[in-house]
Amino acid sequence: MISIDFFGGVDEIGGNKIRVNDNNTSFFFDFGMGFSQANTYLSEFLQPRKANGICDFIELGLLPYIEGIYREDYLRHVGLPYPSEPSVDGVLISHSHIDHVAYIHHLREDIPIYLTKESKLILQALEETGAASFSEYLRLNKSFYLKPKKRGEGYMRSRSNIVERDIHVVEPYQKFEIGNFKLKAAPVDHSLPGATAYMGENDEETIVYTGDLRFHGRHPELTDKFVKEAKKSNPTIMICEGTRINSQTNVNEFDIEKRAVEAVDHCKGLVVVNYPMRDLDRLLTFYKVAEDTDRKLVVSLKQAYILKLFQEYPDYPGLDEVMIYKPRKGWGLVGDNSFACVDNEWLCASIIDEDIDTNHSLRDYKMWERKLLENNNVLTYHDLQENPQDYIFRCDFFELKELIDIKPQNGIYIKSSTEPFDDQMEINEKKVRNWLKLFNLELLNKCFHASGHACGPEIMEMIREINPDKLYPVHTTHKEKFLELADDGIDVIFPHKQ
Repeated sequence: MISIDFFGGVDEIGGNKIRVNDNNTSFFFDFGMGFSQANTYLSEFLQPRKANGICDFIELGLLPYIEGIYREDYLRHVGLPYPSEPSVDGVLISHSHIDHVAYIHHLREDIPIYLTKESKLILQALEETGAASFSEYLRLNKSFYLKPKKRGEGYMRSRSNIVERDIHVVEPYQKFEIGNFKLKAAPVDHSLPGATAYMGENDEETIVYTGDLRFHGRHPELTDKFVKEAKKSNPTIMICEGTRINSQTNVNEFDIEKRAVEAVDHCKGLVVVNYPMRDLDRLLTFYKVAEDTDRKLVVSLKQAYILKLFQEYPDYPGLDEVMIYKPRKGWGLVGDNSFACVDNEWLCASIIDEDIDTNHSLRDYKMWERKLLENNNVLTYHDLQENPQDYIFRCDFFELKELIDIKPQNGIYIKSSTEPFDDQMEINEKKVRNWLKLFNLELLNKCFHASGHACGPEIMEMIREINPDKLYPVHTTHKEKFLELADDGIDVIFPHKQ
């Protein structure tokens, strides 16, 4: 007999933390952040305290208190017990969006994490290039440790106690076991690489978990195959996402590409575009748009790092096929307008020794950034200023400040990301419009975004095709839409958050 506990993803978009149990085995589907709950209490500069371990997260309802799953350093630091063995046998990650993986950071390192190779690469990028306080996904750096001083008596803080997590890369449709369960990962199409559904069975029941999926991306065949294989498994239980269950239509990547080519063709100045950082299908879309309009796609250092990790995947452009934008940092020594004081004399960067200028400039960048800056396809705001008609510049909310240096004229801004769905996003949207007004950039935001989620008719057709005995809708705020499946003999059960 399988029992299921829902600690997130109930009456909300995201936050999936779903525990599956039988008599001897227990594992989670995903362990992510619930945006609605987090945004109720937190903001960019109001975050939980590391010094309080998991206690702030539990007090705010962001994490459930479950014995035997959280990391030792956080528990012992606040006087909470740490069981010698984990109480779950694994966590199965559907994909590397924050609402599905963020709280892996808090898990003990001896809990096995199962995920695709592409999801692992995305987490590597998040871990190595991010600045967030709670982003230890693949490796755990134990906190609150002291070590003896090298000289004299006493102790000092230990800065590095790196422990590798127990990571298992799953292959498409290859069986693996967790306790009593035999499981398979079933790749699906979503708005970042590596998304997968899961199918599992024990001696009594068969369970299907969709993760997040769509049928209108660049690889709908992945989702189509999942539906066929899930149907063959004759599931007794299906846990299905319903993000867009109340939507009737889709925009696909090819529609976006066509519209964007038309818009860019009519632009004489710089094209600025905002699309999700880890959505490599959308990057590919605008790479193709750039090709078709005799421009070059310009990406940030973080997105260049992701491309570097995905060089073995032929679907995406090579790192040398895009341009990498070098932002001004620290001293900002990237052009002739920079000055430095040498022996009490202020000198323009253009007449300072080139080696000195380069060495000081590199100090402003992290090691992973410096390696990318060694490429020949690096440019600065000067290039975008002098030849704006040659480029499509990927620029998200946090990079808008680059426009101060670039000073675009006669340009357009293509918004290729989701519409605001909470108060903070609404506030940020107004700020974006203020920036565009300041630089007289025309906003284009109609039909330039393809969701990562299937629409209502597609979801219903998928469930009817798979035909489970019982259905649990998650990752939705419109669960009532699923009730019509009762007419098909499917028992729709609304989950309750634990």
